[in-house]
Amino acid sequence: MEQLLRNFFLFLSKNKMFTKLARKYGLRFGAGRFVAGETMQNTAKVIQQLNEKGMDVTIDHLGEFVDNEDEAKQRTEECIEAIRVISEQNLNSQLSLKLTSMGLDISEELVMKNMRTILDAGKKYNVFVTIDMEDYERCEKTLEIFKQLKSEYELIGTVLQAYLYRTVEDIEELDQYSPNLRLVKGAYKESPKVAFPEKKDTDDNFKKIIKMHLLNGNYTAVATHDDEMIEYTKQLEKEHNISRDQFEFQMLFGIRTERQEELIKEGYRMRVYVPYGDDWYGYFMRRLAERPANVAFVAKGVFGK
Repeated sequence: MEQLLRNFFLFLSKNKMFTKLARKYGLRFGAGRFVAGETMQNTAKVIQQLNEKGMDVTIDHLGEFVDNEDEAKQRTEECIEAIRVISEQNLNSQLSLKLTSMGLDISEELVMKNMRTILDAGKKYNVFVTIDMEDYERCEKTLEIFKQLKSEYELIGTVLQAYLYRTVEDIEELDQYSPNLRLVKGAYKESPKVAFPEKKDTDDNFKKIIKMHLLNGNYTAVATHDDEMIEYTKQLEKEHNISRDQFEFQMLFGIRTERQEELIKEGYRMRVYVPYGDDWYGYFMRRLAERPANVAFVAKGVFGK
C-alpha cells in the first residue's frame, strides 16, 4: 500500500493542471506545514525563528515546469532578491535552487548566464548556493554544469542521490573538486535500470557514500530523517575522529522538528531546508510520496481545528 501511495503522489507531482490550480489557490490543503510562505519577506521571519533555535537554514524558491526565458529570468531575479534579504537581515541561511528553474530545459547558454548572475550575487553577499539534484534524466547535465561553475566560484555545492547506481562513481569523480555535497536518498520515481528498486539497497548505498565523502575529507551534508543514517554518521565521526565542522545534518521544514532540536542540543550542526513560493505543488506531492504518513498531518491541517 505504501508503494502504491508513493507512486500515486509522484504521478500527481508531474501534473501541470494541478500545478496551475495550486498556484491559483495558494498554500491550502496542508501545504503550509512544509512550505514557509509565498514571499521571501514572510519566509525571512521563519528563518529568523529557526536561527534563534540554533538552526542553520537553506531556502529554496520553488519552481516547476519553467519552459520560457522570461519565467527563468524571473526565477533568477527571485533568487538574487533572496540573497539580498539574507544579507540585509543578517540571516543564517544559504540558497538552494533547481537548474530547471534557471532554464536548463531551454538552453545551456541561458542556464549558465542565469547561474553566473546568481553566483555573482552570492559572492558579493557571501551567500552559499546549492544546486539541487532533479531526476535522472537531468543528472549528468547538472553535474557537468556544477563542475564548470565550481571552477569559477567557491560558494557553490550540489546534491547526490543514494538510490542511483552511478552515485559512487560520481563521488569518486567529484573528489578532485573538494566539493560541498548534500547527500540524500532521492525523491523521484526512477527506472530500476538506473536506481535501486529496494529500500535496503538504497540505504546501504547511502551509508557507503556518506563514508566515502567524509573520509575523502570533504564537507558533507547528510540530509535525512532516518535515525539509522543519523546514528551511522555519528558512529563514523567517533571511529574516524571526524571534526563536527566537516559535516552537518539536514532535514526538511515541518518534518521531525523535535529531532532537529535534539541534534542541536547534542552539539551537531542542523540545517533546515525551507521552501517558499507559490509554485509549491510538485514539491508538496514529493514530500507526501517520500513519507505517505505525512498525509495524516495534512488531513489534520485541513479538517482539524
